[in-house]
Amino acid sequence: MNTTQLQEKLQKAYNRRYKTIQKRVHSALENAEVDEKELNLEAIKVISDLFIEKETQQLQEDLQELLEQKEAIERALEKKSEALQEKKYEVFNALEDEFQSNDSILVKLHQVKLQSIDLYDILTEMVESAIITALEKESDTNISETLKELVKEITFESIKEGSLNTIRVRKILSTILATAIEVAEATPNRAEEILKATLKGMRAGLIQSIDRFKKRLAFMPVEAKHILIEDYDTIIEDLNQTDTLFAQVVVTQASESSSVIRKTLLDINNEMKYDLEELVHISKETAEVMRERFSSLAKMAVKKADFALKSPQAKEAKRMGVQAFSVAKEALGSALKSAKDAIDKK
Repeated sequence: MNTTQLQEKLQKAYNRRYKTIQKRVHSALENAEVDEKELNLEAIKVISDLFIEKETQQLQEDLQELLEQKEAIERALEKKSEALQEKKYEVFNALEDEFQSNDSILVKLHQVKLQSIDLYDILTEMVESAIITALEKESDTNISETLKELVKEITFESIKEGSLNTIRVRKILSTILATAIEVAEATPNRAEEILKATLKGMRAGLIQSIDRFKKRLAFMPVEAKHILIEDYDTIIEDLNQTDTLFAQVVVTQASESSSVIRKTLLDINNEMKYDLEELVHISKETAEVMRERFSSLAKMAVKKADFALKSPQAKEAKRMGVQAFSVAKEALGSALKSAKDAIDKK
């Protein structure tokens, strides 16, 4: 059957005056005089596409309009977020001017600033600045401990407020380490010192973040608990492999660095394997607390999910599974028949 002609016939035969899709489809096929014997796969696709287009046109237009609104909202959110950050900077700048003659207050103010600003957007520049400042101002005896404390604080403040999921934590740790590597490559005589202090600081900051999460589990609001329940298995799994995540970040960054930095990082990583016990311990402890507090809620969520399996979408999914099986079985039967025919001809 000529698919172009078929499409034209169906276009003319389609009539919206019927109240149900079933009647509109039946009427169009009947008036277009579609012969089932002539329908191949391409013709079936033409028929399906045409009816889908006709029946979903308004929905498609509505969806497109909503997507455009969504994009506009996302752009507005981004601008407002940037404006919020800028306003925070302005407030802290004004306070710094007010207290510029009092070093003790300035230190406390900077600590508050670190806790108040969204650090992820400025993480690279902040880590670079912090390490370079420490290298310039600290004595050789203090540099390692100062760097470790700096990186610990930055790691903790960057991780603590958001989700503990692997992707987010990996991005933060990778960004911090990649920045430290750049400074180390530019300061080869201090490279090992910088990298060792950075890794120890990252580990300490991650431990502190997980410990804070563990303590907050008891006081989490209902909304946050729902998030935990929905992501329960993922968070439990992530908590049980934080040591692996940490090591993977180091190995990945090492593989992207110069041979000298690569060797230094891998050596430090091997030395730190035994030092990761505290990280493993606090992670597993936190996972256990989460199990004790939320496993019953998670089971309730499973019951709700079981109820959802009886929804129209779930039933349609089951139907499609059966239909996919029949398609696969038919294809397999055809393939076996073709193979048998080929053998018989030989």
